[in-house]
Amino acid sequence: MLDRLFRFLSSLKLTVVLLGFAIVLVFVGTLAQVNEGLYQAQTRYFKSFLIFWSPKGSGFSLPVFPGGYLIGTVLLANLLSAHISRFKWSRKKIGIFAVHAGLILLLMGQLLTDALSTESVMRLAEGQALNYSQDFRANELAIIDTSDPKQDHIVAIPESLVIKQREIRPAEVPFTVRVLQYWENSALFDSPTNGAFTVGATKGYGTSAYLLPMKTTVSMDDRNIPSALVEIVSPEGSVGTWLLSAQTSSPQGFDYKGKPYRLALRFTRYYKPFSLKLESFTHERYRGTDIPKNFASVVRLQRPETGEDREVKIFMNNPLRYNGETYYQAGFDKNNDNLPRKITHLQVVRNPGWLTPYFSCALVALGLVIQFGQHLVGFVQKRRAA
Repeated sequence: MLDRLFRFLSSLKLTVVLLGFAIVLVFVGTLAQVNEGLYQAQTRYFKSFLIFWSPKGSGFSLPVFPGGYLIGTVLLANLLSAHISRFKWSRKKIGIFAVHAGLILLLMGQLLTDALSTESVMRLAEGQALNYSQDFRANELAIIDTSDPKQDHIVAIPESLVIKQREIRPAEVPFTVRVLQYWENSALFDSPTNGAFTVGATKGYGTSAYLLPMKTTVSMDDRNIPSALVEIVSPEGSVGTWLLSAQTSSPQGFDYKGKPYRLALRFTRYYKPFSLKLESFTHERYRGTDIPKNFASVVRLQRPETGEDREVKIFMNNPLRYNGETYYQAGFDKNNDNLPRKITHLQVVRNPGWLTPYFSCALVALGLVIQFGQHLVGFVQKRRAA
């Protein structure tokens, strides 16, 4: 049984089939970006083991095609099995081993990048300091315990749980969060404009606000603004219902057993052990046009636990690398010139496996040089002998 499995994994036919699946997957996933958007298509087709399809009007899904993770995992197993079964170690095959080792490292590095890397944005106004960045493609329901005057205690519930509209019982708080309704994209108004309606919240701004459900956007330049109607349920009964929306960052509060709590539906936050304060922002344009020539942010990095306090200038092609993260000058608010304080956008990237593509490409290149170099030397020696 094991021998048959090993022969199957090391088969050249399996390699051809996997490469064919990969070509189809890239083609279909690329076309899907038009209707689903870049991030949704990447998650569904390339960052999954199986691609599911749901019949219209049904509540179940069927696997219809292997995803990027499954193809990559089996391809990695195929490559390792072929090495073990076919290639015997010798000096003449050092180049082949180096090429294959580079390919294996490339596949493993991509998996590491997908699993551990994060991308977020830090939006700073001049004079403002922040110790967190936000992921504008993901959301969270935050329960904030503000009873400690020195620091807040935050329980973050990911959107994947909120969207299921079920009861959530975080171990850190003495009550249950019941999600009554969830809208993936919406807008709030002060009046019943364009068909907006009230949702029946009993506490907070939701008692007077009007909500308008909107079609989910897939554009790279737009963001979905989720909203949720949640109920806080204690052992003694219901505490109340709140309308939460990512459109406003103002948390809504209530007291329970002498402790003040705040609720907010917001973009997912990544907190840092330091803060960045925007001292100044400059934006240069090409003469006579509105085309950006150069824009830069001067930030003050402050880390109380180490006493670090220094200024750093971040501009195009010159990021800040600190604490395992890279801070790029990504953009700024379009109407900066009309604002009292200019606002900059710093893209924050954490990627523990960022060096693996460089190592793998260098290893493949070295293997090719060795392999073709050996054949070239052998050819020259035979020609001289002849």
